[in-house]
Amino acid sequence: MEKIVDETLVFGHKNPDTDSIMSSMVMANLENQLGNNARAVRLGNINKETEYVFNYLGIEKPEYIADIEDGQNVILVDHNEATQSADNLANAKVEKVVDHHTMNFVAPYQLYYRAEPVGCTATVLYKMYKEYDVEITKNIATMMLSAIVSDTLLFKSPTCTPEDKVIAEKLAKIAEVDITTYGTALLKAGTDLSEYTPEQIINIDSKLFEKDGKRFKIAQVNTADLDSIFKDKVYFEAAINDEIKKNNLDLYMFAATDILNSNSKIISLGNDSNVVEKAYGVTLDNNTALLENIVSRKKQMLPGILENLG
Repeated sequence: MEKIVDETLVFGHKNPDTDSIMSSMVMANLENQLGNNARAVRLGNINKETEYVFNYLGIEKPEYIADIEDGQNVILVDHNEATQSADNLANAKVEKVVDHHTMNFVAPYQLYYRAEPVGCTATVLYKMYKEYDVEITKNIATMMLSAIVSDTLLFKSPTCTPEDKVIAEKLAKIAEVDITTYGTALLKAGTDLSEYTPEQIINIDSKLFEKDGKRFKIAQVNTADLDSIFKDKVYFEAAINDEIKKNNLDLYMFAATDILNSNSKIISLGNDSNVVEKAYGVTLDNNTALLENIVSRKKQMLPGILENLG
């Protein structure tokens, strides 16, 4: 993509989820309201859950990009790790980072960096709008609310904080929606995987991590019916093994999270597949295990793997 002079591109992580897309758009709007020239873009396909928001609001999706030119001004939201970001990020000029994940970011220059221990990037952005006294319109409120509902699984995830819930309630009033009604419809939209191949499903929301030379991915999808996912287990395993070979991974964990019962069922493959047994206190049965009361990749899945991988 050709460098766009004096324009800042705003984007979230690869294989974007609802928070990543909505926060990109919300952040770009904030920048423009403050007199800067910013545009939201995306680093991957829109999933069904996020599609629901665009259809509900009747607005256009951000442009897809795969790469950025040297010296391009960028703002990162909902991520800070280079492995999850745009190709050639090392040669871009990162102006700002707004996130809610563990910091794995180093820059040889000063920049605006804001990360808070909350359940969603949109929660941080709400506070920034208030601090800058920028109006939160009905559409912007709906985007922020959608992101919070998605990332906190309608406040059921352990990543959810009281701050997320209070802000979501304020946003719901501006958006003129009932949180439970709208949130349930949003999450259910994301569980429709009928049009996807196994290869597409494992890449709907997957993140690459590295530790001490080990490379691993954790992929996650939401479902209201675990059996409907795992009836195609053999095809998922084939797709996962292809990903392992293609990306030289030591571990690939695919998690299907039951949004109704707050459990996750996993497929774990790779040379270090047994790490999940120590990480979660389970025994793999034909490469699968049920993780009871585990729904959060960031707070529950990732820490156990990082602690036991090595």
